[in-house]
Amino acid sequence: MAILNNSFFSLIGFKKRPKAPWAKYYGRKNLIFEVPNISIYEYIYKKHFEHEDHIAIEYYGRKYNYTELFNEIDKCTKALKSYGIRKGDVITILSANIPEALFFIFAINRLGAVANIIHPLSAENEIKEALNRYSSVLLVAMDICYEKIKNIVHDTEVVKTIVLSAKDSMNLFYKIGYKVTQGRKVNKPKKSDFYVYYKDFIKHGEHVVIKKEEKVRRDTPALILHSGGTTGTPKGIVLSNGNVNTQSIQATKALPDLDSNDVILGIMPIFHGFGLSVSIIDAFVVGAKVVLIPQFNAKEFDKLIKTFKPSVLVGVPTLFEAMTSNAGMQDVDLSFLKYVIAGGDTLSKQRVEKINSFLHERGTETKLLQGYGMTEAVAAISLDRKDCSKPGSVGVPWPGTYVKIVKPGTEEELPCGEDGEICICGSTVMLGYYNNEKETNDVLHIHSDGNVWIHSGDVGYMDEDGFVFYKQRIKRMIVTSGYNVYPSQIEEVIESHEAVLDCSVIGIPHPYKVEVPKAYIVLKKGYFETESLKKEIMDLCKKNLSHYAIPKEFEYRKSLPKTMVGKVDFKQLQEENKKMRENEK
Repeated sequence: MAILNNSFFSLIGFKKRPKAPWAKYYGRKNLIFEVPNISIYEYIYKKHFEHEDHIAIEYYGRKYNYTELFNEIDKCTKALKSYGIRKGDVITILSANIPEALFFIFAINRLGAVANIIHPLSAENEIKEALNRYSSVLLVAMDICYEKIKNIVHDTEVVKTIVLSAKDSMNLFYKIGYKVTQGRKVNKPKKSDFYVYYKDFIKHGEHVVIKKEEKVRRDTPALILHSGGTTGTPKGIVLSNGNVNTQSIQATKALPDLDSNDVILGIMPIFHGFGLSVSIIDAFVVGAKVVLIPQFNAKEFDKLIKTFKPSVLVGVPTLFEAMTSNAGMQDVDLSFLKYVIAGGDTLSKQRVEKINSFLHERGTETKLLQGYGMTEAVAAISLDRKDCSKPGSVGVPWPGTYVKIVKPGTEEELPCGEDGEICICGSTVMLGYYNNEKETNDVLHIHSDGNVWIHSGDVGYMDEDGFVFYKQRIKRMIVTSGYNVYPSQIEEVIESHEAVLDCSVIGIPHPYKVEVPKAYIVLKKGYFETESLKKEIMDLCKKNLSHYAIPKEFEYRKSLPKTMVGKVDFKQLQEENKKMRENEK
């Protein structure tokens, strides 16, 4: 199951190094570094000898130090080998942030196989499509996903499913509590040749001897993470070992205060580049402790802060909204915070000021650092500076990453301060989209300097000091709680109902999630807006869309506004919605 094809680009080093007006913030020596020609696993493994006894993972009373972490990865590697997993195989992981999922990610990487990580709340048809697209013969999934898996897995190439549970790594106290609460509600599969539980999976590999593995090099594909295409069709973003290791090196330079004494809340999900790379892999590189949170509850945020006293908070704007609105946070001491980093979406200047005031009133000297990134470049592209920032900016590019602003649709670089498309170059640039040459070539372009540049589809500008200012998305995309939602995908699902003639989806403001989808629906002649019909359409959405993509509002109309060429005028719908909400105030 080889993954490479001719449409993939590789970039380790530069044909000609681009200019970097932000170099003064790092020093020239920090902008130029060598990316080791090894796997993600090997890079972290070599680093762990510096902090073997430090705690790597804490999860519901269970702690793994770095020696124990790598012992667990060894067991998982043996078990994978016992089932015949080889270099280049694609293994799909359907899991929240639990230790076993991480053991799998690093064991898969150690063997030179590829971890395809998807959202555990994906709709069953999305799971089926992902398994078939990547020809996964092995599925690693939490038991909470069984109700969806059982309906579709036999229509895929999967020959075995490894079943994980949230309780697997919990200590006895939490495990008992889980069994009598959430655990008793989970419909689990019976043990069989097809459904193998994690402990039995590990036993299967006990007698396997790990010989010296085939060398896994930096150009080798390591991960497939997911994004939507320009048409809304999900795409697999193929990231190499070198891509991810580059990001880890960059983190140590852009966040120089990170060290093995730090505690990071692992709230951002592992199927998200920001969550897996910045919150977990980068933390392991410096020997920090990651507190894994499989399901974030905003109402209990104060308990997490008081219990674990994290020195690093990494999250989407939703997380910081939860922090400032939580009643239990009003008198908490936050003096232990070292870094507070927001990514996934931008925050208004007013919200940034509100969060910074909140932090400073609770004893911390740090401030919110806003960043800009995309999974096609692993995660982080630019980040605010602790020692120097500019209101409204998303910071300066990370060391070794280069950004320029071009006239959309061209490679013509624009002057400082002028709006254009944000382009990115560097060793974090993805290999490409899995088996999707057209989309890959639409996004990755070789410019006249000989380097590969990502054309982000985002509008922004750069000032004379190299600070990047993000303005808006070129594509029609909705961002809700940091997740990308594609209107065309929702429209396609709703229009598949026999009663629907037309549908258009827009993003509407939400006080907590920033934006949520709203669907405008026109019914065919002879159908009426009954409660049973509304329920049918909602059930259709639940079956075929991720939970965050399900519209929060539905409006039924006799017709939709059209442009001069006959397309639905979604901009007019946005304006109408805006005026309606203003009138309601």
